Amino acid sequence: MKTYLITGGAGFIGSNFIRYMLKTHKDIFIINVDKLTYAGNPDNLAGVLINETNYKFYCYDICDNEKIKEIFNRHKINYVVNFAAESHVDRSMTSTKEFIETNITGTVNLMDIAKKAWEIRENEYIDGVRFLQISTDEVYGSCTECCSEEAPLNPHNPYSCSKAAAEFYVKCYWDAYSFPVNITRSSNNYGPYQYPEKLIPVMIHNTMDNRKLPVYGDGMQLRDWIYVEDNCRAIDLVLHKGEPGEVYNIATEKKYHNRFVVDKILTYIKGEVREDMIQHVQDRKASDLCYSISTKKIREKLGWNPSVDFHNGLDNTIQWYLDNKKWLDKVLKNPPR
Repeated sequence: MKTYLITGGAGFIGSNFIRYMLKTHKDIFIINVDKLTYAGNPDNLAGVLINETNYKFYCYDICDNEKIKEIFNRHKINYVVNFAAESHVDRSMTSTKEFIETNITGTVNLMDIAKKAWEIRENEYIDGVRFLQISTDEVYGSCTECCSEEAPLNPHNPYSCSKAAAEFYVKCYWDAYSFPVNITRSSNNYGPYQYPEKLIPVMIHNTMDNRKLPVYGDGMQLRDWIYVEDNCRAIDLVLHKGEPGEVYNIATEKKYHNRFVVDKILTYIKGEVREDMIQHVQDRKASDLCYSISTKKIREKLGWNPSVDFHNGLDNTIQWYLDNKKWLDKVLKNPPR
């Protein structure tokens, strides 16, 4: 039985990854570490067939050295997948310290502890272990040409800077210690259980409640949207078949303007585009106009392709929020500090 330490497993992508792994893999044990900030929600795993033989939850902070050591002492960890992160760009502009602590310090703490647990002799590691750092396409900065994994990083806000810095530490551990790592950089994820601070769930929630839809600037920002389970499949492939030390982009390579997404949400819920519900607001400083990444590497090397069309995926996501209003109301009672 392989043991997976999933950090941030009560968050949006982390909880979907746990659901995916338990659904598609047999004879695995998942340890979920999440400090349950406002975006971490145990209800994200409601209905999953979990028990003490295949799942264990620890309400720990990944920056807590002693608590994370305790987990490695109790369990023989084969894989670490680090989803734990502060990820809201707007919040990073005013709460930079939290992003540095979780996204950089927490990542290094996890690697230090895993390194000591997995190391047999200097620079030699147990077979079949891997540390996977979950990153973002935002580390490339704004780009209209598709960025490959070799493109220079050019982050423009405290969130993406903290993720880029964490990546440099992960790469350093591979270069300096041969510590077995991979990095995935995915485009914008969407789907069930996403906390309503990101574009799609915010617009769905506001439309449901007949409130104004805040659109940054003219809404012409271009984003590549990937359905969360497609990302989970890619992460699974990288974790088990990726070449150690390598970075893999994950995206659909199909981009849509933010305003197009908003209009689709309005049309699905209200039956038409309602201009009276649109409220154009000033765009954030250092806003990136376009994210665009190449997925040639993961398609050719690992055989991954996205399977969910954006139009169908968005319709399914909207319907999920409409069907789970109680979940939405509950999470909104726990606002960011």
